[in-house]
Amino acid sequence: MGTMAALVFALLAVNILLGSYTVTIPDFFAMLGGKTIPGASFIVMENKLPQALLGMLAGASFGVAGAVFQTMLRNPLASPDIIGISYGASATAVAAVVLFGVRGAGVSVAAIIGALLVALVITVLARGRGGTGLILIGIGAAAFMQAVVTFLMSRADVSNAQELMVWLTGSLNSANWERVGLLTVALVVLAPFVAVGSRELRGLSLGDDTAAGLGFNVPRARLLLTILGVLLAALPTAAAGPIAFVAFLSGPIAKRLNGGAASLPLSGLVGAAIVLAAHFFAVNAIPGTSLPVGVVTGALGAPFLLWLLIYTNRANQGG
Repeated sequence: MGTMAALVFALLAVNILLGSYTVTIPDFFAMLGGKTIPGASFIVMENKLPQALLGMLAGASFGVAGAVFQTMLRNPLASPDIIGISYGASATAVAAVVLFGVRGAGVSVAAIIGALLVALVITVLARGRGGTGLILIGIGAAAFMQAVVTFLMSRADVSNAQELMVWLTGSLNSANWERVGLLTVALVVLAPFVAVGSRELRGLSLGDDTAAGLGFNVPRARLLLTILGVLLAALPTAAAGPIAFVAFLSGPIAKRLNGGAASLPLSGLVGAAIVLAAHFFAVNAIPGTSLPVGVVTGALGAPFLLWLLIYTNRANQGG
C-alpha cells in the first residue's frame, strides 16, 4: 500500500513538473505560495496542476468502483464500464447537454441519475440469474446506451459535438478547478461509506450463505455497495468522461498486488496510478498534440479484456 501511494505521488509530481513544459520544484512551491511567474503560473496552476489532480481523483474513484462490483459479483468482468453503468452516466450527461443545454454541476447530477437508472434496470432484469446473467444484461444495456449516445451526437450542433466527442473518449484536457473541487467534495463525502463498504465487501466475497452465517445482512450490503459503486463510477465520468478500462483494470491488479485479496484503498491507488501514467504519455507522446487519456487506457485495457475472455473460456471448458 505504501509503495503504491509513493508511486501515485511520484506520478503526480511528474505530471506537474515534467513534460513539454518543465518547472523546477522551488518555482512550483513559489507559485503555490502566490508568486506569479510569467507564462509558468498559467500553464502550471491553471493547466497541469488541475489536470493532474483531476486525473488522480478520477482514477481513484474508478478504481474503487470497479473493485466494488468485481468483488461483490465475484467476476472480473463486472466493472462499471463493462456492464453499462458508465455508459448510462454518459448517455444522460450527453442528453442533458444536447437537449437541455445543461452545464457545470447539472451534468454531474444527470450522470448520477443515468448510472442509477441503468444499475436499477440491469439489477431487476438479472434477478435470479446470478452474476453472469447480470453481466450479460449489462453488456446489452451498454450497447443500447452507446446507440443512444450516437443518436444524440447526431442531433448536437458542431461545437457541442466536438467537445462531447473528446469528453466521451475520456479526457483531462479541459480540467479546471471547479471540476476538481466538486469531485473532491463528493469523494470526501463518500469516504466513510467506502470504509463501511470495505467491511461488507469482505463478507460478501466469501459467498452469500457464508456471509449471512457470519451475521452480515446480505441484501442491505448489496444495496449499499451497488449505490456506492454507481456513485463512484458516475462522479468521475461527469468530471472527466468515461475513461476506458480504468475500473476494469484496477481491481485485478490490486488483488494480485495484495496476495489475492480484494482491497478498495489499494484499488483506488492503482486506478490513480493508471490514469496519471496514461495522461503523461497521452500529453507527451506526440509533440504538439495532447491526446485524450482514454485513448491510452483503452489501448491498455482492450488486450487485457481479450485475454481475460480467452482465459475464462478455457477455464470453463477445463472445468
